[in-house]
Amino acid sequence: MKKNMGSTDRIIRIVLAVIIAGLYYGGYISGTLGTVLLVVAIIFALTSFISFCPAYLPFGINTCATKEKE
Repeated sequence: MKKNMGSTDRIIRIVLAVIIAGLYYGGYISGTLGTVLLVVAIIFALTSFISFCPAYLPFGINTCATKEKE
């Protein structure tokens, strides 16, 4: 898998995952919505750690900075 996520994208996803997990475990969100958001948070965290988002492929999105060859 070729990386397609830049560092800013990864940081935003990790921060969102931590916020959602905190809200869930703090009891602010619960039920079906809480479960769905917790699954989204887990997906955000996993994709951040591997620097690859499969949802970017069909759209050709690549937020990873590339070095230009001189």
